[in-house]
Amino acid sequence: MSESGTAVLVFARAPEAGRSKTRLMPLLGADGAARIGAQLTERALQVAADAAIGPVELWCAPDCCHDFFERCRDRYGVSLHAQTGGDIGMRMAHAFDDSLRRHAGALLIGADAVSLQSADLRAAGVALRRHDAVFAPAEDGGYLLVGLRVRQAALFEGIAWGSAGVWSQTRAVFRRLGLLTHVLATGYDLDRPDDYRRAVAEGLLVPEPC
Repeated sequence: MSESGTAVLVFARAPEAGRSKTRLMPLLGADGAARIGAQLTERALQVAADAAIGPVELWCAPDCCHDFFERCRDRYGVSLHAQTGGDIGMRMAHAFDDSLRRHAGALLIGADAVSLQSADLRAAGVALRRHDAVFAPAEDGGYLLVGLRVRQAALFEGIAWGSAGVWSQTRAVFRRLGLLTHVLATGYDLDRPDDYRRAVAEGLLVPEPC
């Protein structure tokens, strides 16, 4: 039987210098970019906890063994799960398959979805009670959040991940499937130096020292 509440699944990568937030490295260096990656993950976990709509799960890449993830587990009271599969679509599909066996619904966000607030997650949780799916589009053509009550593997198949067409392609799929879908306001994630500067200016991140 599924647990009550809507689980929040946070996808994050271990904050390793040279492997985390690499597109920020020209501005912040490898260590600085990794620290921002860690800060983004902790911010996402706090936002998920403050939303208070259900248990929070931290889905880790490449695995759950990094001591940063263990500290997050202890600090935020989250459960750790390893991302498995191939591309991001396969990994998201697997996470939903796993989580929806245990919960009545699930929202999945990336740790770098810096514009998302707890109120957005609460709104998504409410919408999911009456809809098959809920999404928050991203300004770069992707999406920041996806929520489901039952597995929908087709949403994650045949998508050009990492391209500006992710949202439009996904929209075509859920329309073809006839899913009753709620769409939240468009936000942004943090990939590039301009995103970092914007998030700092908006008070969403603590800036790296110059």
